Amino acid sequence: MALAPGGAVSADTGDTHIDAPQLQLFVMGLFFIFGGITSLNDVIIPKLKELFTLNYTQAMLVQFCFFAAYAVIGIPGARLVKKIGYMRGAVAGLLTMMAGCLLFIPASQTATYGVFLLALFVLASGVVIVQVVSNPLISMLGKPATAHSRLTFAQAFNSLGTTVFPIVGSILILGSLATVTADQLSGVELDAYRTAESQAIVNGYLGIAVALAIVAAVVWMFRNALKGEKHEASEGLAGLDLLSRPRFGFGALCIFLYVGAEVAIGSLIVSYLMQDHVMALQEQDAGKLIGLYWGGAMVGRFIGSAVLRILSPGKVLASVSIAAITLLIISTQTTGDVSGYALLAVGLANAIMFPTIFTLACEKLGSRAADGSGIINVAIVGGAVIPLLTGIIADATSSLAIAFMLPMACYAVIAGFGFYARRPA
Repeated sequence: MALAPGGAVSADTGDTHIDAPQLQLFVMGLFFIFGGITSLNDVIIPKLKELFTLNYTQAMLVQFCFFAAYAVIGIPGARLVKKIGYMRGAVAGLLTMMAGCLLFIPASQTATYGVFLLALFVLASGVVIVQVVSNPLISMLGKPATAHSRLTFAQAFNSLGTTVFPIVGSILILGSLATVTADQLSGVELDAYRTAESQAIVNGYLGIAVALAIVAAVVWMFRNALKGEKHEASEGLAGLDLLSRPRFGFGALCIFLYVGAEVAIGSLIVSYLMQDHVMALQEQDAGKLIGLYWGGAMVGRFIGSAVLRILSPGKVLASVSIAAITLLIISTQTTGDVSGYALLAVGLANAIMFPTIFTLACEKLGSRAADGSGIINVAIVGGAVIPLLTGIIADATSSLAIAFMLPMACYAVIAGFGFYARRPA
């Protein structure tokens, strides 16, 4: 998943930079963890769905609670970073993420779905805070002339995380030695089964918590490294007035729809590939294929970066959106491997959407660019809303194929934005 550039924080750094290559590696490690943690939701959704015998709507509450943090924490998180600075803000975010990981322990011991959702919200809150910090911070850790190169490289680490984590997570979390399922048990036996089976989730997130603690300790060592750090003041919900500008308002809507469509598809991949008329895979085998979906986005970014140098970004955006719709139609209207791999290939079409929508929407904002970035950050809440609506449709129709019509509609609107923004602002 792409990260919103810069959150709502703007630093007046001029030519300020720090020659700290070792810190660059840790910040890039943050990007890797961000992407991995977000895509790991796609693995725990089918696990929790089975453990708590959830329907699709209930299972999609995982993404709802995770991405709701962008709307709830985005602007307060930006204010926190402005108050305490980038480095201390990064540490605060990392510790919040670690607290979210540790909350999986009581969630497992109590075998309560609501506690799992709380843990995910706290975890995502930390992700949002660190995300507000990460892009401007990586820009400051080196010479200004090479900032774009560092940020692009860091985004590649994000894509690497979304590719690796689901594969490893599927092996650790979706593998099970149980000979029964939750729907065959009740009472004390059911609680014991849920506690035992969710331990795999706990172990995975405990490992992440340890990694976060190490990174936080390293960042804390550099807490005073940014001398003369300044932040622009902003009042209330800065940037909301920008939504009255047609180009920016349309673009913010498309960020909402894009993130929602991308997350909805990723969340349902395992369930979709397990269907008899698709690939009839076992849960763990289907989970491993999630890496192809997110890996396609990683490969597509390298291809897209070259294509966007010679073609109109708006036209490219419209083209890949139409490609995503076509792949979804192929997937839902066919069976077997063709159906499964067509769905996975949507990840390739997704690759350039987020950065392209962002840059097209924010053209000519000038000094309001930071405020615009903050609104874009909040628009990521689409990852909470669209998947939940997709789950509701799937439950109402008993068909994932029909439910995928909602992501298709999202891509259709994005294609319209690409055509609309094909000319410079």
